[in-house]
Amino acid sequence: MNRLMLAIFDVDGTLIDSQAHILGALSAAFAAEGLKLPADPLRIVGLSLPEAIRALAPELEEAPRARIVDAYRQAFFEQRTREAPAPLYPGALAVLEGLAARDDVLMGVATGKSRRGLDHVLEAHGLARFFVTRQVADHHPSKPHPAMVLAALAETGVDAANAVMIGDTSFDIEMGRAAGLRTIGVGWGYHGLDELQTADRVIAEFSALPGVLDEIWDD
Repeated sequence: MNRLMLAIFDVDGTLIDSQAHILGALSAAFAAEGLKLPADPLRIVGLSLPEAIRALAPELEEAPRARIVDAYRQAFFEQRTREAPAPLYPGALAVLEGLAARDDVLMGVATGKSRRGLDHVLEAHGLARFFVTRQVADHHPSKPHPAMVLAALAETGVDAANAVMIGDTSFDIEMGRAAGLRTIGVGWGYHGLDELQTADRVIAEFSALPGVLDEIWDD
């Protein structure tokens, strides 16, 4: 019997390019509070929303931060109803289809999105069929806490030694490593290559992922 392996994907900045939607919602949320959007806002992508706003505006008291969180959710929802969904990165669908065709590989998601947000992405792109475990911010501490990855391992029955975390931010890499997984950083997302140096491997395009996964699993 083949050894069963698990590839866990981040979503924003890894599977989909949601930069425009995130920046638009952040700008609207801070403006609603009479504030200018802080510099380098995409550095918080991957964190759960309350943690992200806290990281962007640590000087604010809890009440205005909570209002910004609520305003972001509303702005993001309004964008989602009137605009096209955030696009998949080039090559993502082909790689997911290829991995899904293997009988020795399972796939999962670990994202800072809410369940509602993840469901929207999966439905918009027809991706639900690929992921047997879906971990979201509603049910876990924010990345880089390993809870999401540990839950994915428990749900699938795959050992950490046979699982890989794939993401575009240092939060993804730290989360995977904290759970005992090997990690792959992707160079097309929201953190620079210098922030992905602790990953076991870093790739520049989606088409490289299957080969790198095989190299890691063969080890």
